[in-house]
Amino acid sequence: MSKKKRSCPVASNRVGGQAVLEGIMMKHKSFCATAVRCPDGKIRLDKREVKSIREKIPFFKIPILRGVVSFIESMKLSMSTLTLSAEMQGIEEEPTKFEKWLEKKFGKSLMAIAAIIGGALGILLALGLFFFLPMAISKLISHFVTMPPIVKAIVEGVVKMIIFLLYIWLVAFMPDIRRTYEYHGAEHKSIFCHEAGLPLTVENIKKQSRFHPRCGTSMMFMMLLLGIVISTLLPNSLWSNIWLRFLVKLSILPIVVGIGYEITIFSGTHDNFLLRILTAPGLWFQRITTREPDDKEIEVAIVALKASLPEEFDPETVYDGIDGKPDDEAGETDKGEEECSEN
Repeated sequence: MSKKKRSCPVASNRVGGQAVLEGIMMKHKSFCATAVRCPDGKIRLDKREVKSIREKIPFFKIPILRGVVSFIESMKLSMSTLTLSAEMQGIEEEPTKFEKWLEKKFGKSLMAIAAIIGGALGILLALGLFFFLPMAISKLISHFVTMPPIVKAIVEGVVKMIIFLLYIWLVAFMPDIRRTYEYHGAEHKSIFCHEAGLPLTVENIKKQSRFHPRCGTSMMFMMLLLGIVISTLLPNSLWSNIWLRFLVKLSILPIVVGIGYEITIFSGTHDNFLLRILTAPGLWFQRITTREPDDKEIEVAIVALKASLPEEFDPETVYDGIDGKPDDEAGETDKGEEECSEN
């Protein structure tokens, strides 16, 4: 972890981001910009205005609740941005013969249903992997070793952390994911550079830390840690029925998400000894989910960051000093308003 003093931007100046396929998405207030490096070396840029439901309904700004809303909207924005980055590069998956046969025989409606089923199966797999499996392992261990409920909760939480750590470590061996982790590092470094008030140049950004306290990785770890704490407070009777415990833990997930969000956001704008202890494990996790970016990847981050801050940077200067400026306006799109949320 860098020894440099952490910058603490005010909430109104926060910039959120996400690494995507060969690019980066940056969001500030209602401005969202996605920049990707295309196969021809040019940087294509998509700009759009996005608004959260929190801006339309003040009730969703209540602490804890706003974290739940932000998490759901961020997941939606994340998926749509990943799809957008592929489209911006002109990547289209050729349907298999089976998919063509299904569409021909049953129409596109069946394909849409299949996509929904696939998404549902993905959610079930995640719930099984990160919820049910740790509980099952903890229960199995308790058959051989006598453990009080609080120890069972800790064992369950540790197993969940190990599964999460193994998952993000293993996928890092995939070339595309490794490059995404490099863009993730470029995202963090460029945001740190902006928060420090330095000019957004490749040289300045390379000097910054790639470990940021507001990262989604840190929030995920915070949620895992909070899950352990809350699990120790659950009634002992829940340990006798693994299915009931699974349902109870699933029902309190919004509370864990909401509290985790508040702590992560607070730690990103404040700096003290206690917060450094709480956020240290999440920053360690970022040693896996971020990599040192090269100059080309940093340039993409600069374009995305400048484009997301039209109040600070003239849109005409977004590509200044960047190798990869489109030859014409075809490389830049400006979309209408969408519903998203701030990362």
